[in-house]
Amino acid sequence: MNTMSVTMWIVVAVLVTIAILAVVAWKVVQRRRTGRLRAQFGPEYARELERTRDRRRVEVKLDDRWKRVEHLHIRPLTPMDRARFIESWRMVQAQFVDNPGAAIAEADRLLADIMSTRGYPAANTDFDQRAADISVDHPMVVENYRTAHHIAVQHSRGRASTEELRQATIHYRSVFEELLSEPNDIRERIAS
Repeated sequence: MNTMSVTMWIVVAVLVTIAILAVVAWKVVQRRRTGRLRAQFGPEYARELERTRDRRRVEVKLDDRWKRVEHLHIRPLTPMDRARFIESWRMVQAQFVDNPGAAIAEADRLLADIMSTRGYPAANTDFDQRAADISVDHPMVVENYRTAHHIAVQHSRGRASTEELRQATIHYRSVFEELLSEPNDIRERIAS
C-alpha cells in the first residue's frame, strides 16, 4: 500500500467517525428535548402525541407554545386580585343552585379574567389559544379546562344535562385553583 492509499483510508475513517459522532450527538439532543417536553407538558404531551402520532410535529408545536408564553409577561396575582377572584368564585358556586347554565358561563368568563390579569392574552384570543397558552405552565389542568368549556358550549346549544354542568363546575374549579396558585416555574420566570 502506498502512502496515498493509507492517507485516504485514514481520512475516510476520520470522516466516518465524525459522522457517527454527529448522529449520536443529534440523538442525545433529541432525547433530552423529548424528556424536557414530556416533563414540562406531562399529559398534554401525551394528548398531542395521541392526536397526531407524530413525535417530531408534537415537539415542534409544544416548543412553539413554550416560546410564545415565554415572551408573555406572566405575573402573580396581587392579594387584592386573589381575594376578588375568590369572592367571584363563591358567587359562581352560589349561582349554580338557581341557574347552573349561567354559573357555567360566569365560570368560563372568570377564568378568562384571571388569565388576563395574570398576563395571558385571554381577551384577544380564541379558546384553543387560551388552552394552549395555559398548557405551558398548567399542563395538569388544561384538559379540565377543555372539558368544562366543551360542556359550556354544549349547554349553549341546549345539549348539556344538569349533571354535566355540575361536572363542568368541578373542572372549572380545578383550573381556577391552579390559576390562583403560583407554580415554581412561573416564580422562576418572574424572578429572572
